[in-house]
Amino acid sequence: MDLMQFVPVFGNFAFMIVAFVVALSVIVAIHEYGHYIVGRWCGIHAEVFSLGFGPVIYSRVDKRGTKWQVAALPLGGYVKFLGDANAASVGSDGTVAAVDARRTMLGAPLWARTATVAAGPVFNFVLAIAIFAGSIMYQGQSADPLTFGEPRPLPASFNSELREGDVMISVEGVLFNDPERTAEISDLVPVQERLDYTVLRDGDEIIVDGPYYFPTAVFSVSPRSAADDADIKVNDVITAINGEAVFAFAQVQDIVLEANGAPLEFEIWRDGETLTKTIAPRRVDLPNPDGGFETRWLIGITGTIFFEEKTVAVGPFEAISLGAQGLWSTVTTSLSAMQHILFGQISTCNLSGPVGIAETSGSMAEQGAQSFIWFIGALSAAVGLINLFPIPVLDGGHLVFYAYEAVTRRKPSERAVQVFMFVGLSLILALMTFTILNDTILCP
Repeated sequence: MDLMQFVPVFGNFAFMIVAFVVALSVIVAIHEYGHYIVGRWCGIHAEVFSLGFGPVIYSRVDKRGTKWQVAALPLGGYVKFLGDANAASVGSDGTVAAVDARRTMLGAPLWARTATVAAGPVFNFVLAIAIFAGSIMYQGQSADPLTFGEPRPLPASFNSELREGDVMISVEGVLFNDPERTAEISDLVPVQERLDYTVLRDGDEIIVDGPYYFPTAVFSVSPRSAADDADIKVNDVITAINGEAVFAFAQVQDIVLEANGAPLEFEIWRDGETLTKTIAPRRVDLPNPDGGFETRWLIGITGTIFFEEKTVAVGPFEAISLGAQGLWSTVTTSLSAMQHILFGQISTCNLSGPVGIAETSGSMAEQGAQSFIWFIGALSAAVGLINLFPIPVLDGGHLVFYAYEAVTRRKPSERAVQVFMFVGLSLILALMTFTILNDTILCP
């Protein structure tokens, strides 16, 4: 047996695990730091700040008496406050003197406990906004009017007479910046390999020749999709499907839709080489802009125009506003998906657990640092949202207990808290087991 045949597989697996650990560690560290720093501001002392569980690999005690540690199992983390019976801050260990009660989670005022618990998810949301805003500032926004930046890497048959700095006026008579136009340009121009582009160059309006506006170049690959499994890469160009030449992304979409899941043979151009990939489309639930979901046959790629647009810088305040909109979109889409899954309107395969998240982490990291960082932002938003669910064990469950205390003027009994915590933990473990089965057996 040639052991070298397993090296690429092992390498990919190791890369996936490293990407998953990095993504999870960043998100957990931010979440737990939110609990820690707000607790400190509220006068609650943290005894332990742990990144990971299990045997301690590294630790140090700071001048405030907090032990900072990294543990062997990087699948979460916790902050243990003074007097806590456990890492979940449930119950008291009975060792704290009455004079120190105010410095414990149980002895702190209701407002301090509420702020400390809510801080974890809030910090996750702040991280998501910061990453989205940073990505927007790094990329910039498309110049207005639309301006040719540089051509994308495409086969020679997609060459054009356009130059950097050309201001795009129209294609085949369809205006790029027409406020009354509601349809996409790709739906209005004829589907032909060569098109006439009217541009403004050096103050003169001229007509130049160019390729189809929305070609078959791959702009992004969805993690864990059919295309991802077939090792399709960003900037690949689809030149033929089942021997039929294609040049427009709409042609690819039509062929995939008509296949109804049957395997298709794709001819791919990649950096001057021609590759052949067999890909079977899969049924995927996609969110609609106006709410709800639509089920379609897809291979998991998106396309884009044949050139990179010239961009302009985005200011920090505008970027933060757009980042907040990105967070809101992520949260509302996630809630809508959960609702549709609950009522059986879309497949439970849309739920991912640790295995699916790990695979997605590796896939996004392979697409580049920018994609991976954006994924961390999206995952941070999801973690913040999940932690606000009113399930005991999660932060949302603690907040429900505090709401009960605020209304009744008394804390729930320790026995009731323990029962609810057991129920909540059982629910979490059951959900985790189901999602692992989803990722590995039911929806691999």
